[in-house]
Amino acid sequence: MEKTITVLPGDGIGPEVTEAAVKVLQTIAKRFNHTFNLHYELIGGAAIDDCENPLPEETIKQCSQSDAILLGAVGGPKWDQNPSHLRPEKGLLAIRKHFGLYANIRPVKAIPALLDSSPLKKEVAENVDLVIVRELTGGLYFSEPREKSHDHALDTLAYSRTEIERIVDTAFQIARSRRGKLASVDKANVLDTSKLWREIVEEKRQNYPDVELEHMLVDSTAMKMITQPSAFDVIVTENMFGDILSDEASVITGSLGMLPSASTREDGFGLYEPVHGSAPDIAGQNKANPAATILSAAMMLREAFQMETEAAAVEEAVFNVLNDGNFTGDLQVEGKRVLSTTEWTAKVLEELDSEFVSDSIMFSYV
Repeated sequence: MEKTITVLPGDGIGPEVTEAAVKVLQTIAKRFNHTFNLHYELIGGAAIDDCENPLPEETIKQCSQSDAILLGAVGGPKWDQNPSHLRPEKGLLAIRKHFGLYANIRPVKAIPALLDSSPLKKEVAENVDLVIVRELTGGLYFSEPREKSHDHALDTLAYSRTEIERIVDTAFQIARSRRGKLASVDKANVLDTSKLWREIVEEKRQNYPDVELEHMLVDSTAMKMITQPSAFDVIVTENMFGDILSDEASVITGSLGMLPSASTREDGFGLYEPVHGSAPDIAGQNKANPAATILSAAMMLREAFQMETEAAAVEEAVFNVLNDGNFTGDLQVEGKRVLSTTEWTAKVLEELDSEFVSDSIMFSYV
């Protein structure tokens, strides 16, 4: 099978972790007789430095001609003083909006080898297996009007029925394919957008009688995610709430460096990226954890290309390397081997080169 992938390394550790994921994809292509045509483009701070645009037209054009997008990370203090239209994050927001990537899927699964890295007690974290479905192209981050002066600032929170319906349908479908439990998170006791959200969720539940639905306020959800995270199956929520809750949930695994994500739309086209940021403090030092980006590439194989066996092979390799006691510096497991980015990636590649026989799907969100 032949597929075209646009690679957007971005800023900070982005080039290092995407390089690791690309090596994994190249190994998969060789092993399973695929052809992955890789095209590199600019986004974020790197694009600002090159052409004073966080999302150049060349990048949009190449992405539109691709089957999927692999992104590293954007941002860093270098661009903190730039005017708002020249901030790296504008490139990420713009690419989501341009391609209508409204559904952000973030699986959070406890990893036995890393339970000692989690800030939660082992008995709290060990059975966690949840998915956060975040609406990605509406809400406070995109709605108008917005303005800022010396003494006043304004952001607008707005949602349309269509925006809510499509993300809620996505979440119900994912819950139906998993354990059949959906928590819809809002702030309906205060916000009119949340009141509309809850009304639509109630309407949609009639189409999914096999899914158990619970409405939750965002503040109580944040508390329960730390005290009883294993109680959740699928969580669906709006843009800003999802941004906050998914970062909170990420610490369950012990490090942001372990969590993949996908941002998709109805036809399956999507952008795949690690949950972590650009980590400029360690950029270029060969210290970054490439696992989340490699696992994001596995999500791409499964969800964008329907390459189930290939995705499972990547996930199996990642978890075998961890189970063998190989870690990067962000995974603080006492007495274990700490490897560099390239050394840890080499271990994964060795696993992929070995015989693979497994029916397990380690990180699937369905």
